[in-house]
Amino acid sequence: MIIVADTSPIMNLAVIGRLDILQQLYGVVSIPEEVQRELSSVDIELPMWLDIRSVADRSFTDSLAIELHPGEAEAIALAKELKADLLLIDERRGRQISARFGLAHMGLLGVLVVAKRKGIIGEIKPLLNNLLVKAGFWIGKELYVRILQEVGEVS
Repeated sequence: MIIVADTSPIMNLAVIGRLDILQQLYGVVSIPEEVQRELSSVDIELPMWLDIRSVADRSFTDSLAIELHPGEAEAIALAKELKADLLLIDERRGRQISARFGLAHMGLLGVLVVAKRKGIIGEIKPLLNNLLVKAGFWIGKELYVRILQEVGEVS
């Protein structure tokens, strides 16, 4: 399975000390060089299971960068080049554009739901709370409740 990630899912999991969730779910996760630069600029130590890749089609990346941040543009371009099974990306605009190119995508909250269903994590609620408090991750109240209901942590 080929997984490509943008900066946000990796950075937010690193901030709350749960980057291991991605490795347990997917083994190796590929990231483009721009995502590596973004993570390095905030002093996140990159684990060995992150596979750093160059994007070949710079003109495609440049065209995406008109609408997106550089890391998002490179992540979408890399996912397209590698024919990735899944792109991990949080930003709404990035997910809309990735869908335009037929890329399967999931945000960090979806990753947590999958991890809970596979028994990698016991509860999502403490992780959501850590994301809110420690990482400054924005989760609307309705979405927060809906995720907890979906995984059976609230009725």
